[in-house]
Amino acid sequence: MACRISELVLKCHDPEVLARFWCEVLDFIVLDREEGCIEIGPREGFGGPQPTIFLSRNDEPKNEQLRLHIDVNATDRDQDAELERLLKLGARPADIGQTGEESWHVLTDPEGNEFCLLKARLAPL
Repeated sequence: MACRISELVLKCHDPEVLARFWCEVLDFIVLDREEGCIEIGPREGFGGPQPTIFLSRNDEPKNEQLRLHIDVNATDRDQDAELERLLKLGARPADIGQTGEESWHVLTDPEGNEFCLLKARLAPL
């Protein structure tokens, strides 16, 4: 028997703002709200093939690069078109020391959390 990832927890200043952003990025919906926390995930809900994201309010400042970040892949368009869409949603390019030769783009969400847009297109679930 093994474990699998069921949810990712992301501490943030404004769970509402990040919930809207990540729901648009991933085509997720809000699954649950608790005081200071929002859980978002696929329409099928918790326990499916994709982990949910639990956005937990935290007023501490982000003071360094995250040790864990999210990688995303487009499912219905090429990488350039998806990059344009993510930038319109509020993502921003980030420089974490890449050379410019990488096949991925490093971005940040509206609160500065790093994530990468990879080149390969994945089939939708």
